[in-house]
Order: sequence, then C-alpha cells, then structure tokens
Amino acid sequence: MKILVTGGTGYIGSHTVVELLAKGYEPVIADDLSNSRVDVLDAIEQITGKKVPFYQVNLCDKKMTDEIFRSNDIKATIHFAAWKAVGESVDHPLKYYKNNLLSLINLLEIYQERNLNNFVFSSSCSVYGQSEQLPVKEDTPLMKAESPYGNTKQIGEEILRDAIKSTGFSGIALRYFNPAGSHASALIGEYPLQAPTNLVPVITQTVIGKREAMTIYGGDYNTADGTCVRDYVHVVDIAKAHVLAIERQISNKNKQPYEVFNLGSGSGNTVLEALKSFERVTGKKVNYKIGPRRSGDVEKIYADTSFAKNELGWKCGLDLDDIMKSAWEWELKLNERISI
Repeated sequence: MKILVTGGTGYIGSHTVVELLAKGYEPVIADDLSNSRVDVLDAIEQITGKKVPFYQVNLCDKKMTDEIFRSNDIKATIHFAAWKAVGESVDHPLKYYKNNLLSLINLLEIYQERNLNNFVFSSSCSVYGQSEQLPVKEDTPLMKAESPYGNTKQIGEEILRDAIKSTGFSGIALRYFNPAGSHASALIGEYPLQAPTNLVPVITQTVIGKREAMTIYGGDYNTADGTCVRDYVHVVDIAKAHVLAIERQISNKNKQPYEVFNLGSGSGNTVLEALKSFERVTGKKVNYKIGPRRSGDVEKIYADTSFAKNELGWKCGLDLDDIMKSAWEWELKLNERISI
C-alpha cells in the first residue's frame, strides 16, 4: 500500500518513513529539498534495507505534484511539507502563507479531482496560541496564533476540515508539541539546511562547538524558573503516531470524517529543565545566556494526550532524558561524518 509522504526527507518525515517501512507500507517521498538533504534517502535505506521512491518537487507546483499521483496508486497522504521557523515567519509572513497554504490546497484539489481518501495533516500546538487552559485538549478554544507560522497551521486545519466537509474523504490533523531527539541508529536526526531554532539541536550544536554559546529567549516568564514551558516529545513516538493515524483511516475506525489529536508527552518542562536533562544524561555542560524574549513565542504550553491514548492507542514510550541522549548521539555521529 503506497503512502505519499510530503517533506519525507525532513526531520519528522524521515522518521515516519522508517516506521511505515517497518509496518510493511510502501512510502513515496516528495520533497523540494529546500530545508533537507538528499542523503537522508541513503540513511533510510541503511536503516531499513529498502530504497524509497523519491520525487524532488515543490508542491506549490500543482502539475508536478499531480504527476506523483499519476505515476503511483496512492492510498493515503501524510503531509509534512511546510516551512516551520517561527522567527522567520514573523519576518517573512507572505513567504510562509504562500508556501504552507498553497501546497496544501494543491494536494486537496488533487484529492477531490481523483476521488482519493485518507489524509494526515502535520499540524502544531502553535494553533492553541497562548491558551488560558492548561493542559490543552483538542477541544480547547484556539487563541490568536502568536506567529504567521502558527496561523498557517490554524488556517491549514480549517482548509482541511472544510474540504472534507464538502467532499467526504477522511482526514486527521496531528498537533505536535515539541518533537526532539533522533532515531536509535543515529543515522537520521534533526539536520536542517537553515540554522536550527529548536531548543534541542541548538543545545547539541553549542556543546559540540558549532556555536560559542546559546541564548535562552526570556528569563522573566511566569514559570518556575522564568523560562518558557514546552512539552517535549520524542520524534520516534511522533512518527509511530502517524502510522496509527493511517491505520485508523484505512481500517475505517475513525469516528468522524475529520479528527484532531494532540501528540505530546502530557507534561511541561521549562527550557532550563530541558537543558539540565541534557547535562545530566551526557555529562556535558552547556554554555548559555539569558536573552530578551523572542517574538512569536508563547509562555507555556503542554498537552492533554488522553484522547490520542484512548482513540489511537498512542502514548509516549520515550522520555526527556531519552530525547537528550539520542540527540547527542546523533550530533556526535553527524560531527564524525562531516569531519571525515
């Protein structure tokens, strides 16, 4: 059964491809390589022993995107492909609206034209904005998004919901909290072309020497130690949730045509707590400083994951220490590979 994975050479996409292969599916990757590397395909093959079909295509080009469906009997799509840097989206909002929304619209138009079914949308906890209710549930009212990136996810969910309502195919939006860590093989991990802004790779790059020091943005929030609270969830757990979402749709177990699930650990950690976890499991000190708040950041967010547990049968199998340990092993392996 062929599953289209857009953004499949990216961070979460590549881990999901590995999990799909492990379950006997046939992933087909589409990626424009604007923020990922083609050698990820070799790493996936090394992990799984299987070569995955790859199309280098920008999904904003509908004609090229449709060629993938013309050449493959696609039974489901997992749509990761989007730009995701919060700060960059604040500086270049139109770039984000065009890329993140047009690509989704093109895919959904193709779904309508070809009478296709089963669509999983890569959403984000950023849709909740600065929620007044914690932990957030799937039915927690969405606040105004704090960044254009977050707004593209809010609008993307609305587009998907409305398309499903008018056409009748099934779709699931998975709202990730803070994916981090890497595959146990240390052959794939978080390695964007652009300088990462996510906390964990910033930590590992600082300790390995790629950065002199790291900045924690804001030390005066209303939290235990003044730094932002986030819900860190292992990328392998996130990847496994996508397989469960696909299986839910294919086996017609979905209760509604459009469903939403939170993917998080169910608890929040401050930035400093996450940093201390890294230091504890690796024995390495992190050179950091506290800087001013960053535009687009929310103060605290963490998930209620009971719905995903009860309906998808999903829960985290790995914790914050596992995240930090695997991220460091990935950084060491990556540094070793680059230095050869």
